[in-house]
Amino acid sequence: MRLALWQTAGAPSNAPADNLALLDAAAAKAVAGGADLLLAPEMFLTGYNIGREAALATAEGADGPSARRAGEIARTHGIGLCYGYPELANGGVVYNSCLLIGRNGETLLNFRKTHLFGDLDRAMFAPGEGSAEVARFEGYKVGMLICYDVEFPEAVRALALAGADLVLVPTANMKPYDAVSHFVVPARAFENELFVAYANRCGIEGELDYMGLSCVGDPNGGNLVLGGEGEELLFADLDPARLKAGRAMNTHLRDRRPETYAV
Repeated sequence: MRLALWQTAGAPSNAPADNLALLDAAAAKAVAGGADLLLAPEMFLTGYNIGREAALATAEGADGPSARRAGEIARTHGIGLCYGYPELANGGVVYNSCLLIGRNGETLLNFRKTHLFGDLDRAMFAPGEGSAEVARFEGYKVGMLICYDVEFPEAVRALALAGADLVLVPTANMKPYDAVSHFVVPARAFENELFVAYANRCGIEGELDYMGLSCVGDPNGGNLVLGGEGEELLFADLDPARLKAGRAMNTHLRDRRPETYAV
């Protein structure tokens, strides 16, 4: 499977309609590059550092008009999509969420960010329940996390134990936390015998200076690809043979002794 990671600042307006227009154009470019799936950043639909009022005003249900439009984009181009957005749930609760949409435009999976980062996240969102669901896409079992979630070993391990081959991570990581791209993402891939795809924002939004450095952690160690700091579309080929080799070499999952771990 060929994966496209879209490292972007999104539309200056932060309007969902404008970002969906950019998503349409990026999907066309990704397909032209042979991609099967396009991964966009955290809170791609509206911008991330937007404050509680804006998050509430722009939040939609997982089956809202923006999701339906994204489904049309996926169906038109014949590509899977994963992107972040503010999700409106019962009682006016807002989650920091991401959607996985199949080539036919149908929603495959919705995930709510579990680990909220700092006052910015906590002021806008409620924490998700931490589900470890996986969906099938192009022969891969795919799970999702959002940004800070991947920095918790337990979150990725839960998806690995659920059978995930690939973890998609829309993110909005800022300087100086470049260690996540260089070390954490590859470590999560290696220790869990799966691919970890991490698509970051870039540019400046308010006081946040996003670092880019989108990457794909390899189950054999290291990163398959690593982006720079600016806007770009990165491609990574996920080879089942590399996954098989990583699982033959690494025995972390088989050698676990959960009865000895104090939680």
